[in-house]
Amino acid sequence: MKQHENLIDNLSRDLAPVAPAPNVNRLGLAWLVLSAIFVAAITQLVDPVRPGAYGQLASEPRFLLETLLGVAAIAWTGLLAFRSAVPGELTRKFAVAGLVLMAMWLAQYVAGLVSPALEPSALGKRPYCYLETMIYAIPPILAAVFLARRLYPLHYTRTAMSLALAAGMIPALYMQIACMYAPAHILQFHILPGLSMVLAGAAVAALWRLPR
Repeated sequence: MKQHENLIDNLSRDLAPVAPAPNVNRLGLAWLVLSAIFVAAITQLVDPVRPGAYGQLASEPRFLLETLLGVAAIAWTGLLAFRSAVPGELTRKFAVAGLVLMAMWLAQYVAGLVSPALEPSALGKRPYCYLETMIYAIPPILAAVFLARRLYPLHYTRTAMSLALAAGMIPALYMQIACMYAPAHILQFHILPGLSMVLAGAAVAALWRLPR
């Protein structure tokens, strides 16, 4: 017993106090809000949003529902990603719910190929919307990785890819307001570039493994 106590004393003698981990849900929500503000601001700065887009949110219930579903899916995915950076915080049910929400949102545009929420139009078309989607996602991805790296992620690649998915879909969603509305265009030039940022997350994961 004495040897056991001596061992504990020796192991703990030079340990420095460690600050408690931040509330991961608050951290994730703060990142989501700041990332959304950044994307909206830089998008507006580069080129004004589609004329009448905000009015359509008020006058077209299906477009509003489609947009709110996207907000919910992105927010859930962002929280999912940050929770995955803390052992024991992410449950299977929470992860599955996030994937279901994301699938339900994206399915709206597939269904829109037959029955769109708005009359398809080239009004407000941005010539480089696909590049904007990818470029605007990069700062939120880097910020998310910087924050999550200071937590305790056990699965670097999965966490980085989840963070990149949430970050990539923020500008992808906002482009439905900023750019032209046409489901085929949305899927090809907004959603697909947003999803491609998952690959960027996988690449970041390789650098993430470097010693901290």
